[in-house]
Amino acid sequence: MKATGIVRRIDDLGRIVVPKEIRRTLRIREGDPLEIFTDREGEIILKKYSPIGELSQFAGEYAESLAHTTGYLVLITDGDHVVAASGSGKKDFEGKPISGQLEEIIGERKSLVASDDEKAFVKLTADDAGEYRQQAISTIICEGDAIGAVILCSREEREKMGETESKLAAAAAGFLGRQMEQ
Repeated sequence: MKATGIVRRIDDLGRIVVPKEIRRTLRIREGDPLEIFTDREGEIILKKYSPIGELSQFAGEYAESLAHTTGYLVLITDGDHVVAASGSGKKDFEGKPISGQLEEIIGERKSLVASDDEKAFVKLTADDAGEYRQQAISTIICEGDAIGAVILCSREEREKMGETESKLAAAAAGFLGRQMEQ
């Protein structure tokens, strides 16, 4: 655990303000759910809540199956991070924060299929090296909220992704969204 040197008092309603610098660094926005933990030493730990994180093992198995079947790199994200990755190149994406462009797509509940030479093509993570040439992205919707995305990626330039890949990503996103609702 890292000390920040910041001290805050609890107000009469039991609230505490999380400083702006920390919220910005951890990408915590107004309305974001936080999970509260305590430990035996009396520490209180706040963790950004990820509904997809609850299904991370299941999402990982689903991504693995989809990657094995399609041959693509498959990523499953929540609103902030890649929670599951499978296929060639997965180590470059596992656990990484998603890019602002991908956050926008999720927030706007978009789905897209794009090649790297198109304007719609997005960086997937902040440090995405740009090795992939094709992508199909579908937003995961759970109880009306956009909570993440399913992404298929390919390094191949000659075989463009199309309706099939779009439907595969949409089917995976729909299935994961329904799993979250149960």
